[in-house]
Amino acid sequence: MNFLAHAWLAHHGSDDFLYGNLIADGVKGSDLSDWSSSVAAGIRHHRRVDALVDRHPRTLAARSRAPAGLGRYAPIALDLVWDHFLSRLLADDPAQRALIARCYRLLDAQLAPDRLASMVPVLVEQDWLTRYADFSFTCRAIAGMGQRLRGPNRLAELVPWLEADYSPLEADFRSLWPDMEQALEAPGIRLQ
Repeated sequence: MNFLAHAWLAHHGSDDFLYGNLIADGVKGSDLSDWSSSVAAGIRHHRRVDALVDRHPRTLAARSRAPAGLGRYAPIALDLVWDHFLSRLLADDPAQRALIARCYRLLDAQLAPDRLASMVPVLVEQDWLTRYADFSFTCRAIAGMGQRLRGPNRLAELVPWLEADYSPLEADFRSLWPDMEQALEAPGIRLQ
C-alpha cells in the first residue's frame, strides 16, 4: 500500500496518527522517541499494514507473476498499483476528496522527514493522491521511483507486466483490501 491506502486505513484516527501513517516510509529504525506518541503510533500502524500486505496470499500471488529477475522490485510497484485501484474505485466519492484534502493539509503543515522532504511538496502540488486513479500516471510514478534507485531502472521494466496483468492485479486488490480493513478493524469503505 502507498500513501492513499495507508490514509484510508488510518483516517479514523487523529491528525497526528494519520500524519504518522503518511510519513512512515521516511522514518527509519525502531526508536520513535523524536515523535509524539500519536505520530509514533501512526508510524507503527503503517509498518503493521506493510507487514500484513507483504505476506498476504494475493500479494504473494501477484509477486509470483512478475517477470523473472524483477520479483524483488515488484512489491514497490504493487504498492502504487494498490493505490491506483483504490483511487479509481473511489474517484467520485466525496469521502475520498475530503480525505485527500486532509492529507494534503497535514503534509503542508509539517516538515516531512529528510527522506521524503523533496518528494512531499511535489506529491501535494501535483495532486498524486487523486491522480493515482489514472493508470498511466501511476505507471509514470513507478518508473520515476525507479530512477532514484541505483543501477538500471528495474521498476520501469515492470510497467509492461503491470499493463498486461491489469485484470488479475485488480482481482488481487479486491481480495486484499477487505482483508486489510478487517485485520485492522478499520472503519471506512467497503468495495462492491
